[in-house]
Amino acid sequence: MSRPLPAAGRYALRVASLVAALGVWQALTGLDIDLWLRFSQFPTATDVAHAFADRLAGPDYWTDLTDSLTRILSGFLLAAVLGVATGVLVARSRLAEDLLGPVLEVVRPIPAIALVPVAILLFPSNEQGIVFITFTAAYFPVLVSTRHAVRALTPVWEEAVLTMGGGRWRILGSVVLPGALPGIFGGLSVGIGVSWICVISAEMISGQYGVGYRTWQDYTVVDYPGVFVGMVTIGVLGWLTSTAVELLGRRLTRWLPRTSYDTGSRPRTVRTAPSARGPESAVPAPKTEEARDEHLV
Repeated sequence: MSRPLPAAGRYALRVASLVAALGVWQALTGLDIDLWLRFSQFPTATDVAHAFADRLAGPDYWTDLTDSLTRILSGFLLAAVLGVATGVLVARSRLAEDLLGPVLEVVRPIPAIALVPVAILLFPSNEQGIVFITFTAAYFPVLVSTRHAVRALTPVWEEAVLTMGGGRWRILGSVVLPGALPGIFGGLSVGIGVSWICVISAEMISGQYGVGYRTWQDYTVVDYPGVFVGMVTIGVLGWLTSTAVELLGRRLTRWLPRTSYDTGSRPRTVRTAPSARGPESAVPAPKTEEARDEHLV
């Protein structure tokens, strides 16, 4: 088993992989490689970099960036609140499951981008319709993850709170929400990525500003470096928002025991002297963190 790299080494490896990918892109497009894929039709990495610098110097880029981020945050935050609330309600109440479950399961398979005509007919402005599409895209991943996470909780914890005189709200705040947090943030991480896909598509169809709208406009005027500027912007924004959600999730679930991959450490064993019965010499080290967590529960 290889020894884990230090933090600086891991970041250096990530930067090197990104630089290598850009180098391959530049080589394939700069040499006009045409095997089966037509890389000669692509702009080079340097062309995209120059177009990126020109966009950064103008006001339109920052206006589009602000509009897309506002739509994403509005729809995603609304989906996070309602998705968690609905997931907990459906998982904890049979009546809610019977009333809401069939409707949610019928609507859930419909792609959010397919609801663009509905949003155009339903909302008085394109801005509200795009936020609705973003909300729908993130709502169902959060709902499903929350529902499964709540149902997977062991009933022993709830029984312990009831034994100590706690009520429903105490169980919700002390057992259900903390215990379901890992699953909830898994759904949030998926939801933010799907939201970016759908908001860009909605901006291309019915938007007037935004990264997706600008990318589509560049395509219609055959400005391919501009198209790649929009693609790179979408990728970076998606990566930053997903990373922010994951970091928040780790912050709020610090009480969970971490694996050796997360901490960069390897499991240790305690060596004891051989006994008279045999050569058993390796005994696993006691899991003090897990024992402490179980005691707190």
